[in-house]
Amino acid sequence: MKKSRLFAFMLIFAVLLISAITLAYNFAGGKKEMKETFTNPIRSAPSADPWVVQKDGYYYYCYSNGNNKIFVTKTKRLQDIDVETPVNVWTSPLGKEYSKETWAPELHLINNKWYIYFAADGGKNENHRMYVLESKTEEPQGEYIFKGKVGDDTNKWAIDGTVLENKGKLYFIWSGWDGDTNVSQNLYIAEMSNPYTISGKRILLSKPEEPWETIGQPYVNEGPEILKKGNTIHIVYSASGSWTEDYCLGLLTNTDGDVLNPSSWKKSGPVFSKTETAYGPGHASFVKSPDGSEDWIVYHACEAANGGWDGRSIRAQKFTWENDYPKFGEPINLKKPIEAPSGTPKQD
Repeated sequence: MKKSRLFAFMLIFAVLLISAITLAYNFAGGKKEMKETFTNPIRSAPSADPWVVQKDGYYYYCYSNGNNKIFVTKTKRLQDIDVETPVNVWTSPLGKEYSKETWAPELHLINNKWYIYFAADGGKNENHRMYVLESKTEEPQGEYIFKGKVGDDTNKWAIDGTVLENKGKLYFIWSGWDGDTNVSQNLYIAEMSNPYTISGKRILLSKPEEPWETIGQPYVNEGPEILKKGNTIHIVYSASGSWTEDYCLGLLTNTDGDVLNPSSWKKSGPVFSKTETAYGPGHASFVKSPDGSEDWIVYHACEAANGGWDGRSIRAQKFTWENDYPKFGEPINLKKPIEAPSGTPKQD
């Protein structure tokens, strides 16, 4: 009887000792917590021109159906931009010059109001121009009103408009034609007097001239997006034909703040280009991880070399910096596990 009691006591003691050692080991960081992962794509093909922006702990993904509707989804997890139910925030009326071919909408918070910039036409590509919506509420998924065309006095073909805020002023940057025919797509900038009005002359910032910008005709510079680090301003843009596997990202960099001076912008590239299962990577947007410690690029690419426009899907991955210059690395292969952005909340 005494032996059985002694054995039971020793067994209980051993269990308690092992539990205490395990607890101390875990508390000291000896056991690594398993990190959540995801795999690209985060939105399947056909999907392109991703625009994701953050506000108050949420990611807002803004996109069009390619025709006349604009949608916004809301999620706390970057990898879930296509999981949450989209809200149709805008449908263009019929019979207007902006009723069809709605491309690459961007959602911006300016002066405490939300604005959606988009390219559209009445059914003919040569009539594409930039337009803008203004929110009626503080909610990105709320109601919007049509503010009109965002154009300079040349009124030439224009797509992929974005806004640069610098030293208290607004500037519109877009991809456009020099004339009335599609010889090449160039990048232009002009000063704005408010979020829906261009007040200055358009100024040519970049045209496709480098070998990596001139694959596929007509030659293309498009999809300009702003990326800042310290006092350095970058325009990350897409180059070469979007229908080719050689579509890629280039960089225009400004360090003196004189953004209307073309000579103040220095071109470099390509800074992000094709790899296996990621052909034609381009048209990116940029966000932080939920805890603000990491930078992430959201972009589209094709799984196959001949994927074309319909083969594009949306992907995301982390990037780093070196001397105020972004280092994107190379596109991560599809289906390879990627550690979720730092601070990502657990799935409900």
